[in-house]
Amino acid sequence: MVDERSEAKGPVTKLVPEGDERERLVCTDCGFINYINPKIVVGAVATWEDRFLLCKRAIPPRLGYWTLPAGFMEEGESTQDGAAREAWEEARARIEIGPLLGVYNIPRISQVQMIYRARLLSDEISAGPESEDVGLFTWDEIPWDEIAFPTVHWAFAHYRETLGQGEFAPRSEMPMGV
Repeated sequence: MVDERSEAKGPVTKLVPEGDERERLVCTDCGFINYINPKIVVGAVATWEDRFLLCKRAIPPRLGYWTLPAGFMEEGESTQDGAAREAWEEARARIEIGPLLGVYNIPRISQVQMIYRARLLSDEISAGPESEDVGLFTWDEIPWDEIAFPTVHWAFAHYRETLGQGEFAPRSEMPMGV
């Protein structure tokens, strides 16, 4: 006798739903389609005077490397609110979100990263649960060889390119080699 409770239920069958072009996970019992979409990452190039906020990662991937305060958006929040939340969670930093600096499309890992300019409201920072350490670095002090992700380099480059510009268009193309 087969125990029906042990059979897989829900969207477990891969097929192309009617009217679609892509294979999806579908529940053959009720027709529910599980759309798996890219994740949105939000963060900020946050500054205090002439120094930049960086967080040393206490979690994989890239454990022990430096990054901007950034992470996955949560349901029910704006991209700006998510960037401010991530700065608090990772560096106990209160920030004022400025203009959108860049939108980085990274199809190979199904991510869209939205990075803002931001201003620290205080230089009082400390490591949150996902950070081993945090610091404020001048441009020349940034540990360039210990940066966790390419997007951190891209965001810093765009920050520098737009420095002093009151208004600018956010960077939106995908850098080469991604």
